[in-house]
Amino acid sequence: MASTRNESASSVSVADLHRHEAAFFDVDNTLIRGASIFHAARKMYQRKVFTARDILGFAWQQLKFSVRGENLSDVHSIRDRGMQVAAGIRAEDVATLGDEVFDETISGKIWPGTRALAEQHLRVGRRVWLITATPYELAQPIASRLGLTGALGTRVEVVDGVYTGRLVGDILHGEAKADAARALAEAEGLDLAECWAYSDSHNDIPLLSMVGHPVAINPDAGLRRHAKATNWPVYDFRSGRRAATFGLKAATVGGAVYGLWRGLNHARGTRR
Repeated sequence: MASTRNESASSVSVADLHRHEAAFFDVDNTLIRGASIFHAARKMYQRKVFTARDILGFAWQQLKFSVRGENLSDVHSIRDRGMQVAAGIRAEDVATLGDEVFDETISGKIWPGTRALAEQHLRVGRRVWLITATPYELAQPIASRLGLTGALGTRVEVVDGVYTGRLVGDILHGEAKADAARALAEAEGLDLAECWAYSDSHNDIPLLSMVGHPVAINPDAGLRRHAKATNWPVYDFRSGRRAATFGLKAATVGGAVYGLWRGLNHARGTRR
């Protein structure tokens, strides 16, 4: 009995020790390979919510994302197009989408090394949050299925159960992502100097710079240069198979783009 009480006291003290600490993880190319929004868009195309032209556009953005990493103009382009096609979609339909996309696609694209880092933080009692430009409706199921604390994601306005196509606030990207993490830290009583942040993109330097333990994961060229200059840790889980993985991604997404283009042209010909 005494042993049980001692173990319980030890467990509580460990959790208490880290109660002001947390870890923030980006999603696309940090936690998972590629862009999560593309997988959701493909699922919505299968449900005939999106058109072939819509999914073709998302596939093209996914290909560019695989080739050159996250680019601000691409993020804004995806946001604007996404808002257009989201208008009129029922929120309850999207709510059921997250778990299906996770099971069918995202679960197989998680970087084991990144997942291990998140689990290590959880084991010692730190809270772990996903913080991403990905829509909240997709980010939260990922966090839930991985046993994480929660997720911050881009929010879309809902009126009478239907998406209006307007954002609530701004897309969680760059400075906006850092502001969201700062607000969460204040609400949760976190000490940012004792927190961690993980990302692949130079666009997340504001987030990484505001915590005491910034880490670059699978960094793009800009973040790699910055991490080297500031002596930030770098984990590249692509090493050893980067060329093969890149070639497979490009071929797969390129094939999808070509196939959808053929299908779109065929549909046009049939209508004529």
